[in-house]
Amino acid sequence: ISVAVLLSCLIYGQVLADLAVDWWNEPAYSQGMLIPPRAVYIAWLRRSFTFAHPVSPDNRAVVLVAFACLTFLLGKLAVEFFLMRISFVMLLVALTWTFWGLNRLRTLAFPFLLLATMVPFPAIFYNTLAAPLQLFASDISTRMAQALGVSVYRDGNIIQLANTSLGVAEACSGLNSLSALLVAGLLVGHLLCTRLISQIAVVVMAIPTAIGVNILRVTGTALIADYNPEFAMGFYHSFSGWLVFLVGFGILYALARAAHALLD
Repeated sequence: ISVAVLLSCLIYGQVLADLAVDWWNEPAYSQGMLIPPRAVYIAWLRRSFTFAHPVSPDNRAVVLVAFACLTFLLGKLAVEFFLMRISFVMLLVALTWTFWGLNRLRTLAFPFLLLATMVPFPAIFYNTLAAPLQLFASDISTRMAQALGVSVYRDGNIIQLANTSLGVAEACSGLNSLSALLVAGLLVGHLLCTRLISQIAVVVMAIPTAIGVNILRVTGTALIADYNPEFAMGFYHSFSGWLVFLVGFGILYALARAAHALLD
């Protein structure tokens, strides 16, 4: 075990350090700082359930260890940070299976799943979804603003108002709130729901929730910019990012309670 821990630290030390730097410097990834201690805390709360199962080392897990190492090498050769980082979580799962056995690993399934969400989505994921979400958010927001009596039209991802124009940038596409609300959906589903089907339903509902609250944010920015562009692009633009998460979390909480009542 000591050799495995030492080798893991030597291999993944720089990878984890770079991941921590991304958490600190990129607002879209900042929720990652809260995930490892949360996962450890949940595992600690379930320690009696985990230790109730006897230790049964399983050499079959060496295959998963090898796969995790291969994933790391592929990420290293391709300079793909996601592969290198997610391979660390895979290696932790494999080592737990190797030394503790499959029964104990099953009791830690949720903490490991939560730990996997600390790794930001791969760049190809953002590049593929950012543009369509930008256009979708700007289109629906323009329609909603028009329905509320604002003189506005859309040109691509640019919302043209009478006195100013708003660009729905990549940061406003909803991907940032999506990653945060997916983590929130995992936690809320785990805390409030008992059956796997209801927990999965809460996580799935986090996707339209994130997109919906982001559209409300863009629509609100357009409405306020029609009256006071400086306020809309200043204080409100900064504050609305937190507001989106709080509203989205409240909606997820209500949906989790409903899923618990209907599916559990």
